[in-house]
Amino acid sequence: MQIVLQLIFTIIAIAGIGLFVRRLMGIRKNILLGRDANYTDQPSARRKNVLLLAFGQKKMFRNPLVAILHFFVYAGFIIINIEVLEIILDGILGTHRLFAPVLGAFYSFLINSFEILAVLVIFACATFLARRNIIKLKRFISKDLDGWPRSDANYILITEIVLMLLFLTMNSTDQVLQSKGYGHYAAHPTGPFLISGWIAPLFAGLSNGMLVAIERSCWWLHILGILAFMNYLPYSKHLHIILAFPNAYYARLQPLGIINNMPAIQNEVLYAMQPELAPAPDTNAAPARFGAKDVFDLTWRNLLDAYSCTECGRCSAACPANMTGKLLSPRKIMMDTRDRLEEVSRNIHANGTFVDDNKSLLHNYISVEELRACTTCNACVEECPVSISPLEIIMELRRCLIMEESNAPQEWNVMSSNIENNFAPWKFSPDDRDKWASEML
Repeated sequence: MQIVLQLIFTIIAIAGIGLFVRRLMGIRKNILLGRDANYTDQPSARRKNVLLLAFGQKKMFRNPLVAILHFFVYAGFIIINIEVLEIILDGILGTHRLFAPVLGAFYSFLINSFEILAVLVIFACATFLARRNIIKLKRFISKDLDGWPRSDANYILITEIVLMLLFLTMNSTDQVLQSKGYGHYAAHPTGPFLISGWIAPLFAGLSNGMLVAIERSCWWLHILGILAFMNYLPYSKHLHIILAFPNAYYARLQPLGIINNMPAIQNEVLYAMQPELAPAPDTNAAPARFGAKDVFDLTWRNLLDAYSCTECGRCSAACPANMTGKLLSPRKIMMDTRDRLEEVSRNIHANGTFVDDNKSLLHNYISVEELRACTTCNACVEECPVSISPLEIIMELRRCLIMEESNAPQEWNVMSSNIENNFAPWKFSPDDRDKWASEML
């Protein structure tokens, strides 16, 4: 029977990990549908970003209380994986607490540390649930989250609480079985556990068979829950747990006020103003698109941003357009980009290549009204914990609107026409521009 259980567990573990890796590879493939861009400069500064933003969660500490609670969940996720490794090896090898005889007294220290983290995770998740559903902070009740996104966050928090409770219950029954000297549970005594030791008296009156049933049930549910959670992760907003690290590394390093220019437009200005400095035009090159109409026109890093979005809403809460009732929500910009990219991925998967579906990110997902409301103040970028830039996507879509579709308010068209013809926003020829000053003499 033990061999059969080991075989079943091994198959489940391999399938769970395999599906997870397959999904991550699919996400990577989707991200690479974007245009190529080079973000490999200044590697030391990029490593520093990973250390401070992803590992250290520097931006989160603008609100210390929330940052500490978030750190509990984050540390629990990272560190408790050591315990998950032991469970997986136990399941494959048919052992029980494989690391206990190897680590000796340090093993009890590790498990006690995990238990403290488990309690902190339960407390933090309960607090976050209350913030979302009882206190109802404004950024959590926004219509951006209507439907699945709101449920997704709650399901994740509840699942984390359940997993931690299973872990503590498993340890409690294990400790009772050790104290009774029952079977292999007593072969490698671990000493008293700090948290589950308080819970253990609740199970002391149960029979050995019942204790084993509870311990094994918690063991199986805990590891199966983690494997299920792992495969759900790439479909949820909590994918940022993984992508925050590459996203922090590939973040823009320029000051926020610098906007990437379009070389084609720069060359046009040179042809008009300083033709001797302009490069010779490539007559064989295909005409480049101005800005972005769909996800293919954005860079791969913009698409990485979309998958890395935590949907926390800090960007929208800081957006002056959003605060004044405008339609724009930077969080929705990122969610829409990710949703469109997923739709494109399904299209490619079904047809082998992308078949025009008469849809695009611009218009079908993100409206003109949203784009025009942006003030380009960079508040959204400044507030994002992992340095996502909704503004870059907004700017590229606006460029397409204006330069590809000539879709701009009349006032903007007049100004653009004046700049093109008179080299200034005003309707005066260059020869007449200084006349007003001469009349003051």
